[in-house]
Amino acid sequence: MSTRALLRWRPATVQGQAALLMLGSTSAFALMAIAIRYASATVPTTEVAFFRNFFGLLALLPILLRSGAGLPRTRNLGRYVIRTVVGLGSMLCAFWAIGHLPLSQAISLSYAAPLFATIAAVIWLGEIVRVRRWMAVSAGFLGVLVILRPGVAFTAAMLVPVIGALLAALVAIQMKQLSRLDAPDTIVFYTYLLWVPLSLVPALFQWVWPSPTVWLWLIATGVLGTLGQWLWTRALRLGEVSALQPISFVQLPIVVLFGWLLFGEVIDMWTAIGAAIVFGANGYIAHREAVLSRRAATQRPAEAAKPSE
Repeated sequence: MSTRALLRWRPATVQGQAALLMLGSTSAFALMAIAIRYASATVPTTEVAFFRNFFGLLALLPILLRSGAGLPRTRNLGRYVIRTVVGLGSMLCAFWAIGHLPLSQAISLSYAAPLFATIAAVIWLGEIVRVRRWMAVSAGFLGVLVILRPGVAFTAAMLVPVIGALLAALVAIQMKQLSRLDAPDTIVFYTYLLWVPLSLVPALFQWVWPSPTVWLWLIATGVLGTLGQWLWTRALRLGEVSALQPISFVQLPIVVLFGWLLFGEVIDMWTAIGAAIVFGANGYIAHREAVLSRRAATQRPAEAAKPSE
């Protein structure tokens, strides 16, 4: 193979690795949702969240310590406290929805988070969002309304995953801010380290000792959650968000399949239509953000090369 052909081949290989990592991450999160559903049958949501964080931290420590550099440190502990409190609220909403709503509905509504994140980025980060992205956000919320069907099949319980998506969007903004200050492994470590005691407090008020089988599901939530997050960060390091975002939507068909096989759930037509609209809007938003990021990256060197006046 010639040098020129090799240079053309390598990026495709890297993108392929990123796609496989994202597919692995998506599959891990989908299987975590199944484990949460099984555990939630006999264990309260608050306790499921605690064990997800506890076993997730245990699974994370060997990954962090394998380099021999020791545990990461930070000077931004206060920011992490805020991030973990908001993140715990989002987690509790998402876990409750998975345990009490049809899986397809709970997962579909959780994808409203990028829509809320676009709005939050304008308010908190001062990002400029132009007409086409606003149209995509509007279309996405239309998809959410199709799933909710207010006045037809709406229940107050359906708002729980929407609130969880809103809180997840706030977490995404906080993650953007923290990523400018700390390395990804530092962010993940301190998030888990604070999540464990924070999630233990509400769990103690509803504590139920799990059966041996449920212990396995609780361990699975932590291990699969950490695995999914670890693969996700590595995928984004190698590939572009616009190319990887559609792969994350594979979570829905995986969950729908297992929901049908294990729990006899069938996705209804309106949830499928609404999910397709939300996914399309999210895909376009991710594409536009990637285009604008590349454009900004090419403009910065050109501006730096200009002679000072």
